[in-house]
Amino acid sequence: MQILKTTFLLTVLTLLLVGIGDYFGGQSGMLLALLLAAGFNFFAYFYSDKIALRSYSAQPVSRAELPRVYRILESLTGRENLPMPKVYVIPTNSPNAFATGRNPQHASVAVTRGILDLLDDEELEGVLGHELGHVRNRDILISSVAATVAGAIMMLARWAGWAAMFGGLGGGDRDRGEGNVLSLLALMILAPIAALMIQMWISRTREYAADASGARWTGNPQALARALQKLDAYSKRLPLPASPSTAHLFIIRPANRQWLANLFSTHPPIPARIHRLLGHDLD
Repeated sequence: MQILKTTFLLTVLTLLLVGIGDYFGGQSGMLLALLLAAGFNFFAYFYSDKIALRSYSAQPVSRAELPRVYRILESLTGRENLPMPKVYVIPTNSPNAFATGRNPQHASVAVTRGILDLLDDEELEGVLGHELGHVRNRDILISSVAATVAGAIMMLARWAGWAAMFGGLGGGDRDRGEGNVLSLLALMILAPIAALMIQMWISRTREYAADASGARWTGNPQALARALQKLDAYSKRLPLPASPSTAHLFIIRPANRQWLANLFSTHPPIPARIHRLLGHDLD
């Protein structure tokens, strides 16, 4: 199923770029867009994890630098027969974490400095179990590709904005020029919505599934529930500046003051996740 979703996303990106290229540049624009889409697809599949990590200045860390995280991950991966992921630290005090990579053999887990300071060992184990749940469920590829696709759409929106500011594309007659400007403005407005809808399509259910995996593997759903509650509260006090195109990667959605991002949230509400974990709300 995840391979089908990945193929669908890459196909959508290709058709979107080719369609825009054909509309604004004719046959030559369509050819250029096709080449651009091929490049995006290649990088989305093989390098989307690196793009996500680099966008948050994540730095690789060794066992000697972060023995606490390595000890927990080695215990969990040994228990579940998973390859040991690469470990990264994001230099921010906002507490959060995400996993990325195209398969379990190429997985990475990134944690912020803030989450290491906030959570105790049991709670951190629950969070890392959640992230390894994404790895085992093989939805880290679809999440990473979705981030790249959404980023490409957002980039198209910026191009549209600049083109509209400078009079559209293609010169031509006045009516055609005005039509181009209106189309570019429409793209600038609708593209962010499309990016958010793509992320929503990835489905909130993957967070519930990863929560269930983390709780089952650690045998301690209460610790994960406490972690989610802490992360939700503290991330609002110390918001993580996150791009809408990659916000869905994190264990909790980074606080965002944009009403559109809040309307199309890619994460289930924290109380609902806690209720599923425990069967009741956590006081």
